[in-house]
Amino acid sequence: MPKTVTIKLDTGTLHLDIEPGRIPLNRLLGFAARVSSKRKFLLVSKVLGKHYPVSPKVMSWSYRALARMVLNSGADTGSLWIGMAETATGLGYGVFEAACREGTEQALFIQTTRYHLDGIERLEFEEAHSHATDFFLYYPERTDLRQQFLTAKTLVLIDDEISTGLTFLRLIKAYKEVNPGLQKVFIVSLVNFAHPDDRAALEDQAAVAVEWLCFRQGLLRFEDGQNAAIDRISVNVSGNGDCKKSLLAWPGRLGLNAPISLEKDVLKQLCSNGFSRDQAIDSRPILVLGTGECNTPAYLLGRELENRGFKAKVQSTTRSPIHQGNAIGSVCQFEDNYEDGIPNFIYNLNPDDYRDIILCHETPLCAALNDRLHAWQAISARFELQPGNTNHAKLHFFRP
Repeated sequence: MPKTVTIKLDTGTLHLDIEPGRIPLNRLLGFAARVSSKRKFLLVSKVLGKHYPVSPKVMSWSYRALARMVLNSGADTGSLWIGMAETATGLGYGVFEAACREGTEQALFIQTTRYHLDGIERLEFEEAHSHATDFFLYYPERTDLRQQFLTAKTLVLIDDEISTGLTFLRLIKAYKEVNPGLQKVFIVSLVNFAHPDDRAALEDQAAVAVEWLCFRQGLLRFEDGQNAAIDRISVNVSGNGDCKKSLLAWPGRLGLNAPISLEKDVLKQLCSNGFSRDQAIDSRPILVLGTGECNTPAYLLGRELENRGFKAKVQSTTRSPIHQGNAIGSVCQFEDNYEDGIPNFIYNLNPDDYRDIILCHETPLCAALNDRLHAWQAISARFELQPGNTNHAKLHFFRP
């Protein structure tokens, strides 16, 4: 029998009817109020590394578990794995990487993005309840990756949570227009609250075999509390539409056919920029922060630190405005580093909890990043692919 959970938020009341599952819900989720007229609640993942700081080990566990679900359900050789921007880009890459480690072959990862890249062909679709509704899925520029993109037998769509599946339906329809040979779709998420009617409609309209995979599922209902004070808040979350090619270094937007690896001496390079190996001096963990859609480099560095014996947490900035309260203990707002002039946020951050903060970013250093580096006394780690090697990356460290 489903268990009903009721959560009171400043925007209304959320009711969840949870089906039985092995993982306790409170290990997966917290809850918060969104500053949005379209959808006034947020399921705050405790394993994603976005709104909560999370250990790389927990993130790796979730990636492996979801990847194995897909592979055990018979994902064919020749698969396309898509992570959904902004929140699930890191999750999508992590599940893809785990699948590669488990032995899947001829797999391609790509993520949707909210950034414009002029001169590159793309599929377009919208996420109806999102703050920023323009999503783009770009075709890979490399000929071999483009061929993989257009001929995949299996499509693996990855998001942190699902409430209706409408975004996925739009994406499946758009993708089938360019790849009519698609045979199966996996819809993968940490939690799934799509109504059975919505699932049935998606499966019917997709006109291809669909399988849903997640850790916990159920139904949700939201009673709008009509909070005028929050409803009046307006936050700019749409970009200016300029081409961002010169700012973007993370290759996930144009396709990856193998996991990214960092340089073997990354810790040595970090230590040459004022980072101490001596944990006896300060036993607090290290926080590695990603930025927006580019949160995977933070996970890769956090995992490397953890593998070397350091205590590490991973988190990411976001452009999603969330009301303080419930699972959101604190809100830090600052300017974005993608030249859109829109607010970015980091939630549940207390700098005093950490011995060091390392800010991983793909864009060049700018006033907004320098402001954060000084405020947090942080180390900059700029991500860059090594020339001539599409899967080997360098982090350029700098402490102001």
